[in-house]
Order: sequence, then C-alpha cells, then structure tokens
Amino acid sequence: MLLKYWIPLLILIFVGSLTLISWFVPMDPIGNLGRDFSQFFDIIASFAIILGGANLLKLQGLKVVKRKRNWPYSVVTIVGFFVTGYVGINFASYFGGLPADMSSYMAGAHISHPNSHFFWIWWYIFTPLSATMYALLAFYVASASFRAFRARNAEATVLLLAGIVLMLGRVPLGQMLTAWLPESGVLSILRLENISDWIYTFPNAAGQRAILIGIALGVVSTSLRLILGIEKSFLGEE
Repeated sequence: MLLKYWIPLLILIFVGSLTLISWFVPMDPIGNLGRDFSQFFDIIASFAIILGGANLLKLQGLKVVKRKRNWPYSVVTIVGFFVTGYVGINFASYFGGLPADMSSYMAGAHISHPNSHFFWIWWYIFTPLSATMYALLAFYVASASFRAFRARNAEATVLLLAGIVLMLGRVPLGQMLTAWLPESGVLSILRLENISDWIYTFPNAAGQRAILIGIALGVVSTSLRLILGIEKSFLGEE
C-alpha cells in the first residue's frame, strides 16, 4: 500500500509544487530544480516515441502477417518507417557527401539542411502527402459545415454569414466580387478580403482567447487538485 499509493502521491506533490514555485521564484536552487524537472519531463516524454514506434510496427506487422484488408499499405508504412528512421539517425546522410559548411556540425542539423536526404523525404514526400490528406478532409469539413451552419437561430445565422464571408474572402473568385471597390479609402473596408481579415483578426481572435483562458483555468484547477492530493485517479482510484 505504501509503495503503490503514498510514494507516487508524495513525489507528485513535491515535484508539482516545486515546479510551480520555480515560476515565481527563479533564484537558485529553486529555479534550477524547476528547470531540471522540466527537462526530466522531456526525457520521459521522449520514451513515448519508442512506445509509439513499437506499437505502430506491431499493428501494421499483424496486418501484413494475417493478410488483412489493405495490408499492402501496411507494408508501405513499415518500409517508410525504417527508411525515414535510418535517414534521420544517420547524420552523414547527404546528397554527394557531407557539405563543406557542415564539417563541424551538431547532431540533428542535417534534418533542416536542404541537401540532406531527410529534408528531401520531408519536403518531397511527406509534405505532398499531408497536403493531399488535408485536401481530402476538406470534403468532410464542407459537409460538417453545412450541417453546423444551418440558420436555426440568430447565433447560427451570424456564424453562417461569418463563415460565408471568410470563405469568399480567402479565394480569388470571392475577391473578384468586390474587386470594383477601391483598394484604399473608406470604401475599401467593404471589400470581401478586408472584411474577412477583420473577422479573422478581431472576433475570431477574441473567441480563441476566451477558449484558451477557459482551458488554462481548467489546467490550473486540475493541477491544484493533483498537487493537493484531491485528484487520485492516476493512482487507480475512481
């Protein structure tokens, strides 16, 4: 009972309290301990990459072994995983050898170097695939928007009009509708692209900040419940 309950709880209270205090008392040794705990979190979180990779190989490998539906795609996933992993770990993976300007380089600099194999995979394979995926998702977003933007009440009507203006102001076809208005002066604010920018910059930003404030308050309350020992679900309790 002691090992499974009180020790994890005391460690959480100590680390959480010290990390919180370090933001308000940056002087040593509290400041250093807070920064060290943050680095420990990064180290622990990095192990999730190993677990995620192992889980990916397990699931996709089972699909290939059992010849489940669309198993050839799993083969492509596994091959891409190993090829990208090898290129990312191999620091000397460059076209034509190690560049002269990289003779004294730090580990990981090859990831963003335009002459590296990893950058080529990222820019010419992963980026187009991501763009294709989001392009396909656009049809689902349009369908969901159609259902969400039905003018059932005043609030839904405002949301519908704002969504229409935003979409028209972001595409050339919509901008052509108000292209006859002057680009400067009082009437320029009636151009669709300017109205779209205003909606995105002010009402949208205000709504996003309100949501973020609510999320922050939820994080603070949950953190305090953990630090004070009120929330004990991580110990396996209901």
